[in-house]
Amino acid sequence: MLAISVLIYLSVTIIIGVLASRFVHNSEDFVLAGRKLPLFLASSAVFATWFGSETIMGASSEFVQHGLLGVIEDPFGASLCLILVGVFFARPIYRMNILTFGDFYRIRYDRHVELLAGFFLIISYFGWIAAQLVAMGIILNVVFGTSLLAGVLISSTIMLIYTYIGGMWSISITDSIQTIVIISGLLFLMIELLSKTGGFEMVLQRTPDHFFQILPEANPKAITYYVAAWITIGLGSIPQQDVFQRVMSAKSEKVAVQASYVGGFLYLTVAFIPLFIGLISKLNYPELSGSDQQMVLPMAALQHSNMFVQIIFFGALLSAILSTSSGATLAPATILAENIIRPFFPKLTDKNFLRLLRGSVVIVAVISTIMASMRSNIYELVGESSALSLVSLFVPMVAGLYWKRATKTGAMAAMILGMLTWLAFEFSSLDVPSLMPALGMSFVGMIVGSFLSSKRILTFRANE
Repeated sequence: MLAISVLIYLSVTIIIGVLASRFVHNSEDFVLAGRKLPLFLASSAVFATWFGSETIMGASSEFVQHGLLGVIEDPFGASLCLILVGVFFARPIYRMNILTFGDFYRIRYDRHVELLAGFFLIISYFGWIAAQLVAMGIILNVVFGTSLLAGVLISSTIMLIYTYIGGMWSISITDSIQTIVIISGLLFLMIELLSKTGGFEMVLQRTPDHFFQILPEANPKAITYYVAAWITIGLGSIPQQDVFQRVMSAKSEKVAVQASYVGGFLYLTVAFIPLFIGLISKLNYPELSGSDQQMVLPMAALQHSNMFVQIIFFGALLSAILSTSSGATLAPATILAENIIRPFFPKLTDKNFLRLLRGSVVIVAVISTIMASMRSNIYELVGESSALSLVSLFVPMVAGLYWKRATKTGAMAAMILGMLTWLAFEFSSLDVPSLMPALGMSFVGMIVGSFLSSKRILTFRANE
């Protein structure tokens, strides 16, 4: 019964994607849903941006092992990101009326900055998409008994079909339905498990001391890692195409801002449901802790709930993963087509550009599938993706919006220095969050590069 229900759900998802393709008439429809999304569709799309495997399976396993301090990065940092987008970035970016985030770097700086930013934007997504494919592969393994590799391949095919056909329209419409399924499924499972536990008070009484501690220990190392956890997704995912794409798809500037706030609030509140389910499962079914921690929620649902709850829960889990993976695939595909390939073909018609966009979706899906077959830790894959964009793209974006003296030299220096520093610390034996010195060097690169290039321009004009 469960397997049949999963098959029906996946089939319905594909059908919705096919139906949504009727709204796609040009490249803007495919990338930004024609900038026509009302608040409900826009908010559900923003909420579903990251509410995928890393939240339900990855963050819940971290919460069970490390308590509240283990999930600062997600969901706290992720919710912070969406709120900051609404406060500082949705308005100015929406007013630019651009297709991709890469376009911002070209307009504000130049073509060379656009190319480098586009490259960093694209590679930052592969780990993220791979994490979703791994998670869905795990689910198919649990439900159908397929191998993890086979599950990944099947997941990639399903995700590719409806993203390829309907683009942002498919993603937005399915996100709205999947948001309802996600919340319902998680609530049903939590209520079912709570009924066997004795209620919230009983769970809290059995929770270890300091499990809900929100502040770090008062020492430099703990504080540094704590700040790093907040900013990995909190700042690192702001200069990302998937966030930008969903904000720009709103029907107005006001809706774009409101959708960011609603999405951030929904994310923070709903994300605590799988965390709490993980805690209940650990207390009630300690035997599950001996297996892969990422499997605790699926196994708890499979072994300790009735068939109705299982169907709703696995529907919610599939919903979360599909919504995140499809949006995460469309984002770098758009950058690849618009900012990397299209400039070499200035006479490309919109019809052919739409074909290029769909071809890019296939390329991104194939690379991500290969990566998913080689890695299996969901939480780590997502964290690495956000860190990469933080150290290379965040400073040039903020400076480009809010510092008039930022120059293309400063932007290039910020991206290159940030990335090189991050790589150097990633492969060193120093016990320090690599993104902290990398972010600092990116900031230095922007200041020094902009100052030196401005000075050269003034000197050149004086000599004239």
